[in-house]
Formats: sequence, structure tokens, C-alpha cells
Amino acid sequence: MATVRQYLAPEEAVFGPSAFPQYVRNYGSQFTVSGLAYDASASEVAYWKFATFGYGSGNITCDVIWYADTSTTASDGVTWQVAIAAITPGVDTQNVETKALAANQQASTDLGGTSPQKLMKTTVTITNLDSVAADDEVWIKVTRLVSDAGDDLTGDAILTSVRLSYSDT
Repeated sequence: MATVRQYLAPEEAVFGPSAFPQYVRNYGSQFTVSGLAYDASASEVAYWKFATFGYGSGNITCDVIWYADTSTTASDGVTWQVAIAAITPGVDTQNVETKALAANQQASTDLGGTSPQKLMKTTVTITNLDSVAADDEVWIKVTRLVSDAGDDLTGDAILTSVRLSYSDT
């Protein structure tokens, strides 16, 4: 049994016509950090597409890698919500433009310290799999759920990547 891993970069995201995070580049002292700046006042959404190469069975783990743009309050947190839609090419008859996403899953993470711009990881376990199978085309939606009680960060949450993992057996 092996674990298949996929990396989704902020530069690869696509957006709907409204409520989307701003793409930002922050010039650090040694290198540039790019990401998606999810606002604290509106639930913003980004989408990616990937193929489930080598998928065997079980849940998909989604690690949202992010940092708080301005906060230094340890108890400030962010809630991330994730949903997927899976289509098996040549088999499923669903219209790709009207396919619905499976039910959302969510998780929250507090900063846990006062270090500004500390890189964080929130793990969302995707159990609503939309009948995903090996080699499916899968669309994933990542939302900052600012209406959740666990999301009390008042500034932007900068998403730097999304990491997916699943079993090949």
C-alpha cells in the first residue's frame, strides 16, 4: 500500500464570477511567496482540477497550507471548507457543466502562537467522495468559511498550496 500525493498551487486555481480570493505575491527578504488572499469579511472560493491517478479506496486527505497575513493572536483561527465533484470520462453521463459538488467538509485551525505570518496546515478529511474512482477528473472547491464560529481571524488568510493524499489500494 502506498500513498499518492498531489500538489495544487495557487497559480493553478480558477475562479467563479464573484467571491474569489485575490492572487498575491509577497516579496520576502529572501524569496517571493505567492498565494490566494482569502478575505475575512466574505466566504471566497477557488477551484482546481486534478486526476485521481492511482486512487484505490478510502477518504482523500486535503491539507490546506496557509498563513495569517497580519494576526499575532494565538487564538485566531480560520475555517476551511472543501468539496469535490468526480466524473469518470467515457462512463458517467452527467453534464460536466452542471455537475454538482458533493457535500462540503470543513476543519478549523487556530494560529497557536503569536508569530506573525507563521505557516499553518489545516487538514480536511474528504469523506463525501462523489463515487470517485481511479483516473477520474475531479474538481475541488476550497472556501474560507468566515461564517463559522471557528473562523475569527480578522485579516486575510493567505493560501500557499493545497496538498491531497489518498491510498492506492
